[in-house]
Amino acid sequence: MPTLLQKHEGYLTGHCLVAMPGMGDPRFEGTVIYLCAHTAEGAMGIVINRELEEISFPDIVGQLGIPPTPFCDDIRVQFGGPVETGRGFVLHTSDYQNEGTLSVNDSMALTATLDVLRAIASGDGPRRVIMALGYAGWGAGQLDGELKGNVWLTVPADRQLVFETAVKDKYTTAMGRLGIDPRLLSENAGHA
Repeated sequence: MPTLLQKHEGYLTGHCLVAMPGMGDPRFEGTVIYLCAHTAEGAMGIVINRELEEISFPDIVGQLGIPPTPFCDDIRVQFGGPVETGRGFVLHTSDYQNEGTLSVNDSMALTATLDVLRAIASGDGPRRVIMALGYAGWGAGQLDGELKGNVWLTVPADRQLVFETAVKDKYTTAMGRLGIDPRLLSENAGHA
């Protein structure tokens, strides 16, 4: 039985949005967003290519009373989007699940509970993670309108793009998968 998060005709759950140059919103310029949900009711995603230099993962878990361990050292904290920026979201491989986990598809999931942070610190967490503060959200029909207005391009997502590509290279890699050199795109949207 299909869930709301499975890809339905016209919906892009499990894909990435790639910001068009000159989109006009500095919060999203040059971003790649992994869409965790896209339905008729709206959309939700995590920016996967904007690190927050001033915040570390060991600091976050420590503030939450979870002792930082060496398992925490290599995890970088990302700006996930402008909504609920004080709340943490962990985008991860589907090898970790708990009752608060939202399965996006067969290979990706999203968890926003302390349990996943405890599991990561103890070495029992998912194989690959992106820790994000905040998320990107759209109301019913809002993202669809932005797509029609040429604000975003879409590209299928996979573990390599989301977890293995260097943060600084995700935008050009995503554009390259579409056969596009972002330096050649016009900042002015138009319709043929």
